This record gives sequence, C-alpha cells and structure tokens, in this order.
Amino acid sequence: MRVRTLELRLLAAALTLAWAVTAGLILLAYRPGGPIDLLVGIASGLPIAVAAAGFIWPPVARGGRSAIAMAWLGIGSLVVLVPSIAGVFAQLQARGPQTLLPSVEAAYPWALALVGTGLFAGFGIARNRLGEAALRRRRLVRGAAVGMVLTAVVGLGFGGVAIANEVALRDRVASTSRFGPTDPAAEPPACDEDVAVGPAARVDLIVTGEVDGRALGTVDVRGVRGGHDTRWLAYVASRRALGLFGEARIGQTGYTRSPATGWVPATPLAVADAGLDALVLEVALGADVRSASEMHGIAFFEGARARHCRVAIDGPTFRLAFPQIAWLVGDVDLSRWRGNLDYWVFVDGQLGRLQGTISGEGASLAEGALQASLRATMTMTDRMRPTDVVAPTR
Repeated sequence: MRVRTLELRLLAAALTLAWAVTAGLILLAYRPGGPIDLLVGIASGLPIAVAAAGFIWPPVARGGRSAIAMAWLGIGSLVVLVPSIAGVFAQLQARGPQTLLPSVEAAYPWALALVGTGLFAGFGIARNRLGEAALRRRRLVRGAAVGMVLTAVVGLGFGGVAIANEVALRDRVASTSRFGPTDPAAEPPACDEDVAVGPAARVDLIVTGEVDGRALGTVDVRGVRGGHDTRWLAYVASRRALGLFGEARIGQTGYTRSPATGWVPATPLAVADAGLDALVLEVALGADVRSASEMHGIAFFEGARARHCRVAIDGPTFRLAFPQIAWLVGDVDLSRWRGNLDYWVFVDGQLGRLQGTISGEGASLAEGALQASLRATMTMTDRMRPTDVVAPTR
C-alpha cells in the first residue's frame, strides 16, 4: 500500500508541475494586452490546486485492478497535457495567435487533461473523507461527483475569464499593429477568396524536423521583401550544415551566401524569382487549392483580426514553398509525404502567417527509422511599410 501511495503521489506531483508550467507560460508570456489578461494568467493556476489535492490525498485503491486504473488515470492526464503545453510554448515562441482557445479542436485536450486531473483528485478526496472501510461503489460515486465539480469550477472559472478577455480584445481598436488593420468591425476575407502578399514584408521563418522524435536540426531565417526584391539570412544548425547562409535578389542581380564564402554575386537564375512569402503563395496557395480550404476560426495577432484557413499539401510542394528544408533533408524524395498548410488572411486580404507540417517515412533519413516530420512557421509583418532591400556587402 505504501508503494502504491508513493507511485500515485509521484503522478500527482508530475501533474502539479505540468499545470504550474502551463500557468507560468500564460502568466509570464501570454500578455495580449486585454483589460484582464493578468487575471487570465492567475486563473490558469486554478488546476494547480486540484492537482495538489491529488498529491495530498492520493486515490489509493485496495484492489489490483482499481489501483492500476487510478494510475492510468493520472498517466492519461499527463499524456494529453504535456503536448498541449508544448503547443502553447511553440505558439508563444512563434508569435502565434493570441487566442488561447480559438476552437473546439484546440480546447478539447485541455478539457480532457482537466477532467482527468479532477477525477484523480476527486477519488483521493472521497477516500480521505469516507475512509477505507466505505463501500467501493460509494467511494467511486462520491469521487466522480467531487471530480466533476472540481472540473466544472476550474473550467468555467478559467474559460470564462479567458473568453471575456478575448471578447474585450476583439472589440478593442489598437493604435498600431505590425500584422495589419485592427478595426474590430471589419471581417477578413473567406478562405477561398482572393489572397495576396503585401507590397513589402519583414519575414521570420523557423524550419524544424524530427525523425522518430530525434531532432534533425533548425533553420532560423530572417528576411525582408520589397516588391520582387528579397534578401534573407539563415542560421542553420543541422546534421548536414552549420553556419550562416543567405540569398538576395535586387532587380536583376543575385547574391548567395555560405559560411565559406560570405556574400558573392550569383546569376539571377540561382536565386528564386519570387521569395519568402511570395514564393509560398505562388507555389502552394493557388486559387484551385484554396477552393478546397478549411476554415478554422478567427484569431487575433496584436489586435489584428485574421481568418485561420487550412489546405492539404504534399512533399514536393512543401519543398518548393520552403526550399530551406534542403539543409535538413537534402535531396531526399518527399513525393509520398503529406501534411497541411495553415494560413492566416488578415482584414486587408494579405497573408500574415503560414504554418506547414508534413510527415512521411523516416527510413530515407535514418536507417531503421519509422516516422519523420518537417514543420515550417512563417510570420510576415510591416507589410504596408515601404521597404528598400539593400544589396549585401561581403
């Protein structure tokens, strides 16, 4: 019995830590500027108290099957909670949508984790109040009731505060936004309507890859585009390359950069005619592709309203749209890879954010590997600000 108690307390401690990390991310990093955004962060700490109750009163069961069920309840809560935390971290790191719960699809993992945590604590509280001598069915019913009450109180408390802040954020008119117009009354175009890139843009692109959970590396691109002129610099840290690489095209003059040579002139054909966001629009978001797009709700970026859309994408198209993946996978055949390309269209009808993910067999990248994936996240800001792209110097 002591061993079971220790094991369940360890699970409860892990749940408490996971919810604490979630609250810390939201409280310290998620600050959209709404009138009660601080209260959102404070309310996100409510599940910590529920998980801590499970640590103080672990749901120890006498029967072998019951004990296993309680353990799996805690493990299952962690299984859905940890990836959700990683998603919030990635969202904040990539300056993603400010809405924490933009859709049912985004909210249900948190709800499942909260229900599991509530039941885990509820069974422990019921056991403590009723005693070990109480009938198992009575403890089960009481524990389930306590767990659902805890889940409802915490879920409604946090959800109500978060939604109220997002409604206030939606109705707020910001003075400026790097992402576009902030008029709350304006509607972004539908996903299948015409979409464009801005006359200029400051572009940030992060490309990552994994093989069976092992990182392939990272490509961190910072670039600028003014009309058809582009210039970008990428820091590459992967199994295939390390250092600073880049491309530039100003008028009919091209430049390339590598760690060994620095910036050197290149033929225009060696540099993409359309670069960065314009390249993605050209090769992956044609009118025929957008006609089959999915709409995934409305999101806000620094007060700017955008429609979240999604289309399917295959490996060859992904390579054309994000040629920087060559530093991660080389010339590996991606013809059988499949995935999705998410794009956000703002009120001005322009692309302001792109996020693509594809996956396929991993054997071509590592011997004996099963699954591999690539992810590219691009943000385009200051799209209406006049920008002159300056030719690089050595």
